[in-house]
Amino acid sequence: MSDQLRKRILTGDRPTGKLHLGHYIGSHRNRLKFQEQYECFFLIADLHMLTTKPDKESIEHIAEIARIIVLDHLAIGIDPTKVTFYLQSAVHEVYELQLLLSSLVTVERLQQLPTIKDMAAAAGMDQIPYNLLGYPVLQAADILMPRANLVPVGKDNESHVELARQIARRFNNAYGEVFPLPDPFVEGGTLVGTDGQAKMSKSLDNAIFLSDDAKTVQRRVMSMYTDPNRIRADIPGTVEGNPVFVYHDTFNPNKAEVEDLKERYRTGNVGDVEVKEKLAVALNNFLEPTRERRAYYEAQTGYVDELIYNGTLRAREEGKQTLSAVKKAMGLSGAWNRISRAAEKRTKKQGQ
Repeated sequence: MSDQLRKRILTGDRPTGKLHLGHYIGSHRNRLKFQEQYECFFLIADLHMLTTKPDKESIEHIAEIARIIVLDHLAIGIDPTKVTFYLQSAVHEVYELQLLLSSLVTVERLQQLPTIKDMAAAAGMDQIPYNLLGYPVLQAADILMPRANLVPVGKDNESHVELARQIARRFNNAYGEVFPLPDPFVEGGTLVGTDGQAKMSKSLDNAIFLSDDAKTVQRRVMSMYTDPNRIRADIPGTVEGNPVFVYHDTFNPNKAEVEDLKERYRTGNVGDVEVKEKLAVALNNFLEPTRERRAYYEAQTGYVDELIYNGTLRAREEGKQTLSAVKKAMGLSGAWNRISRAAEKRTKKQGQ
């Protein structure tokens, strides 16, 4: 199916670190399916990163982490010919579109979004800065710039897509049909961290990364949290909610082996070491094709940079087209055209 006939999808990642298995389960495995069904725009959301990480050191690492994120995508099987990767801050049309859209939403409406306060609290902020409050408007500009039809989000960000729909609807009603109304695709699934205390996160040091080598995976698995009440192998253990078995259910394709381990664990006939060793084997088998693809793309010096560069140029062209349509609908382009024509006419007359 040609891109002209496909609906568009917009999704992306903030460049705050490399991707881990939790990212894969939560959203990135869906991207493997989306690339076959949609015209995909994958955003490297460095402007969004500034809402919680505006320090200079974080900014200086954007390019490095952007490369890692794109390489992680290629490693899991994303086809570079089927998606557009682009750097948000380099598409200046998004800044302008955000400004134009900001008149269509109130401060009170933005304050109603629960994620804003949650993000501020997570970043240790006592007060909400302007750019964090306006984060959902920038997100709406991201969505509407390529005129996306579908936006994959976690449940906590579904309200942001609804805001983008509201802004698009208000614009279309006020100025004319320019934007399709984007639909959310609510992605389910989280992966508990290796500590068993929270979902997988780099900052909590409880993650297994897509780029980890076999020895690192083995080490991380062997240190995983299990049943705290099981101090010996002959004590019956709890399977439900046990992180090691959560991972087995998710990544181990040998279901007979998993069921055997569960049965023996419940009856006190298997030790944690055996359960973890078999999990490490399953995870490394799962990640081995990823490692092979990563090595293939890493060997092509400059390829990832070229991919981001060309994708960003394409996103700029999309932005120019959208912004032109927006200004035309609003009448803003007409004002400048009238003034510039009059000025050029006067200049030409004076030169005669």
